[in-house]
Parts: sequence; structure tokens; C-alpha cells
Amino acid sequence: MPSPSIQEFQERIATRITPWNRSFQFWVRAVDIYTGYKICQLRTGFVKDEEKREAMWERQHELAAEKMYSLCSELGGLFLKGAQILGKPDLAPAAWVRRLVTLCDKAPATSIEVVQQILEEELGKGFGEVFERFDADPVGSASIAQVHRARLKCTKTDVAVKVQHPGVHHLMMIDIQNVQAFVLFLQKTDIKFDLFSITKEIEKQVLIMEFIHGTPIMNLGHEIAKRGIDPGGKIAAMAKQKILKNLALAYGQMILKDGFFHADPHPGNILVCKDSEVALLDYGQVKQLSDNLRLGYANLVLAIADKDSSRAAQSYKELGIETLSTCANGQEELLTLALRMFDTKLPPGVTVMSPFSEDSSLNKVAVQNFPEELFCILRTMQLLRGLSVGLGINYSCAEQWRPIAEEALYRAGRLKVEDMKARRRGFFRRTFGRKEYEYQRI
Repeated sequence: MPSPSIQEFQERIATRITPWNRSFQFWVRAVDIYTGYKICQLRTGFVKDEEKREAMWERQHELAAEKMYSLCSELGGLFLKGAQILGKPDLAPAAWVRRLVTLCDKAPATSIEVVQQILEEELGKGFGEVFERFDADPVGSASIAQVHRARLKCTKTDVAVKVQHPGVHHLMMIDIQNVQAFVLFLQKTDIKFDLFSITKEIEKQVLIMEFIHGTPIMNLGHEIAKRGIDPGGKIAAMAKQKILKNLALAYGQMILKDGFFHADPHPGNILVCKDSEVALLDYGQVKQLSDNLRLGYANLVLAIADKDSSRAAQSYKELGIETLSTCANGQEELLTLALRMFDTKLPPGVTVMSPFSEDSSLNKVAVQNFPEELFCILRTMQLLRGLSVGLGINYSCAEQWRPIAEEALYRAGRLKVEDMKARRRGFFRRTFGRKEYEYQRI
């Protein structure tokens, strides 16, 4: 066994080598995936048959999905978090979603001995002084931290204790720097969107929270079947719709009314409780919006709900979203982009936003600057839209949020009661026609 001095020297060398090796692994894999897509893009340019082009792209997605799976699973950390974001039916190609969704619960767990040491250092007290009971096996282990069920000694209440994996902060800082360099390259070459701001939105903590009983939303279908209800029947459909709308309403009130909301939205953080109520877990990541951003987003919600392209363009300016439109019908494309980014209801036939597609809104409306505070809202929309697709419910959260957005703008003195009535009259006439509107009004 090496002497302490030699062992310390070896550990210092290992610490210095690991970041370089990690960076090397990321760049080799990222360049390989990127090159594969560029070659496919070049090859499909010579193929006139649309079905053949689609088949070529599908094969490329399958190959890239395997490579992305290896990158995320083997490097872990930030990349497992990335798998949670990309594994949405509306954001990534279907092949990616099928492969990456299996990584959501594959994060390695930290041993109970290490967990105890971390908590004693964080709390400044002995383990037995704080907890009457502490389950050794974690309830769940994610990319940044894991959660244990425990009982506090002082209050005799059950809690969920979130413990960050040791060393994850240092590795994630390295990963973020590499990803930032890569997305800056993508912004200059292929994707006309401010991806760099997105990479800034990461927070990490060790927390103690209330323990909540419920069914993970990912297990909803199994739970429905276990109760003897047909998962594809009307009763199940009504329950799913109520659950999804309860979840969307909760986020609408947090974002538009309070400007303070849960900022780590993924299926693993959602529980379905009694009477279709929804509980959001893990407030290790929260976001506070300034009033300017909150009201600017409320204005954008109204633009989306009313399909108002001029209001959408105005909202972009309020939010600080800078665009460079490359098409003649600029305002309409701004509205289309807003619909695809900030609403749950996708246009007919659209299930994925592909940055490589020639008719993509991202290519027609180059987003030069995207405020990083809005990324958490964007992630929330991806979650809600992904659940909407997964549950087979196609609805518009912007329409559901319209009253909340109107109230926020009214309280801020930016919308009069007369304007609200006129807007609603116009909406009902556009949607239902004159007769139906008169019925709704009565």
C-alpha cells in the first residue's frame, strides 16, 4: 500500500486528470453525434423521394439515440439531467425519447455512510440528534442528488431529505463549461436560438422537505389498471384530463400570479394524490421572476390564447427576446414560434420541433437573445406538453391561463375591464360564431 504522501500525490494527479478525461469523452462523443447529423443532412439533400429521406433521418435518429444514451449514462451528472429534458415526446426525435426516457431513474446512489457524513457536516449536529429514523435505501436517486425518507426527532414528523452526491458540483461545473462551448458553436453554425442562456439555469442544494404520499405520475396507467379501470376508457380519460389541468393550473398561478415557481419540472417530481390532486416534489430549484418578466409573459399568454401576432411581437420586446426574422411574414412566424415554445397544444401533425428542418420556426425566426430566466418557463411548457402527448390529451394551457394572465395585467394597471370584455367577445365570436357567443353571454 502506498505511503500517505504518495497516496495524496496520486489523488491530486487523479483529480487533475479526471476533468481532462471527462472533457475529452464529452467532445469526442458530441462531435461524433453532430457529424453524423451533418452527413445525413448532406446525403438527404441528394434524395428527392420524401419517404426515403424520412427513412434516412429515422435511421440517423436511432444511431444518435444510442450514442446519446451512452454519453448520458456513462458520464452521468449534468448529462443525466439533460436526458430528463430531452426525453420529452415533443422536444426530441421519437428514437431519442424511447432511449433516453429509461435513464430518468438510473442515477447511481450514494452509500448511507457517506450520506450520514454529508448531513452531519451540513447540519452541524450528530445524526442521532436530528433524526429518530432514517431509511438507508433512498426513495429515489437523480443526477444531482438522492432523497431519503426520515423522521425528525424534535417534531416526530416524516420528512424527505435531499442529499447532493459528493463531488457532483465540481464535475458539473466542468460539464457546463464544455456544453456552453459546444452550444456557442451550434448557435454560429446550425441552430438560430440563444442556447447559451439556457446553460446558465442550474441550481443545487441539500434540503429537508415534507414527505408526501401519492402515486408517481409515470405510474398512473399501472395504478388505474390496478384499480380495475380500463386505462383507455372514458373514466380514465376524464381522470387524466383533470390531473393534467390541475397541474397546469398550479403552474399558471405560480408563474403568472406569484412570479415564484417550482423550477425543476420533470415527471419524477410529480405525484398524483387523492381526488386527482397533484403534488410537486423537490423545491431545490425555484425561480423568482421580476414583475416586468411576469407581466411580459402574461401578455404573451394572451397573444397565444387569442392568436394575436402583433401582441406576440410586442410581448417578445417586453421579455427581451431578440429575434432576426428571415421571412416576409415576420409577426406570424413570431406567433408560430410562441405557440410551439410556450403552449401545450401543438399545430396539427406537429409533434417535434426539429432545428434541422428547413421550415422550422427556429430557422425562420433567429432568436439572438433569450433571457435565461425564461428557460425554466420553457422547461415547464415542455413538461406539460410532454404529459399532454403521453396522456393523449391535446389542449391549450394558454387558453386555461387566460383569466390568470388577465388578472395579473389588470392588477398592474395594464388592462382595463372594458378591454377584458371586448377581448372575450372577440374570442367567442372567432371561436363559436355570433349565435353561440350570445348563448355564452346569457
